[in-house]
Amino acid sequence: MNILYVASGIPVPGTLGGSVHTLEVARGLAQRGHTVDVVACAHSAAFDIATLMRPVSSRCDRFRLHHINVPKTLALISAPVIMRLARALKPDIIIERYYNFAGAGILAARGLGVPSILEVNALIVDPPVVLKRRLDDLLGGPMRRWAVAQCRMADRIVTPLHTTVPPDIPRSRIVELPWGANVERFRIDRSQEGATPASPTVVFLGSFRAWHGALDAVRAGGFLVEQGRACHFLFIGDGPQRAAAVRLAARWQGHFTFTGTVPYDDVPSLLAQASIAVAPFDTAAHPALRAAGFFWSPLKVFEYMAAALPVVTIDIPPLNQIVRHGSEGLLYPEGDVDALAEAIAYLIDHPDEARAMGERGRARVTAHFSWSRHCEALERVMEEILNVVR
Repeated sequence: MNILYVASGIPVPGTLGGSVHTLEVARGLAQRGHTVDVVACAHSAAFDIATLMRPVSSRCDRFRLHHINVPKTLALISAPVIMRLARALKPDIIIERYYNFAGAGILAARGLGVPSILEVNALIVDPPVVLKRRLDDLLGGPMRRWAVAQCRMADRIVTPLHTTVPPDIPRSRIVELPWGANVERFRIDRSQEGATPASPTVVFLGSFRAWHGALDAVRAGGFLVEQGRACHFLFIGDGPQRAAAVRLAARWQGHFTFTGTVPYDDVPSLLAQASIAVAPFDTAAHPALRAAGFFWSPLKVFEYMAAALPVVTIDIPPLNQIVRHGSEGLLYPEGDVDALAEAIAYLIDHPDEARAMGERGRARVTAHFSWSRHCEALERVMEEILNVVR
């Protein structure tokens, strides 16, 4: 197939979860023999008006990359150049990564009579408590109407959880498909001498948004340090709560390391330094997650598992269906920092059991949650759409 994948405002290559997702899907589809062209941006702050006339095109891995550098909130002004690109490429199908102010790919598909998939990774219509929703309501709901219109124009909607999509969209047009991990890139041989840290190292990977629970991870770590445990805590990434996390961790100087932003290719070597991984999500900080369920496909959890790390995370679906308590890691009640610390302590005190959990986690993610599996399933969805059209 000839596939045009529109990810307006997503930096590719990049360090964000959306960047990894776009890169791995494009790479995976190309590896399956398809011709893939990706529309993205060079970096999140990029703004180059010239790219609205002519995208900056290059090869990236096995696919072609076309940078249109406009802010995400202005993504729809790229509709004319994406239409020209689509006419030139003659795709069999167009995939668009949903964003409130995007939709140029779906419009191009409709204008050219090409089948389309809308890839949805967040709640389409925010709950009333969210500021963006309140502003939209004051204006009469234009963003909500445009979001629903994109859903209706798409032949299929692919999403980790069907509740992200408005209920008036037929369930038969929605395909639930989780994200994954690059199980080859994150393969770590922990059987070799020196592959396991001399003292337990607990890792947190993420963009430090409030709902990622980084502050809870620091508090749990501090509690263990005060108990006199010889352990270290490695925080990978950057984001809104990083500065607060660093300030909080200063109370336990020498026990916490913060790397800041790191390239995606460097993440596996950092995870290799760890023996335990935490994903202490806090849905109270994200009203949409409370309204629709935990729809964010947990990239960090899949990557932890691919790196053969036992995972400590909260006991809510679908996290407790990915990481099964006592099998691939340990679960604890959301928001209970004491329970988080106890779970980490248990894994520190039972290293052989922790190692076995990590090995089972790698086997599980390889079998069910790899990017390869994701792309295989996405390919089936595209073939189904094209068979109907033909």
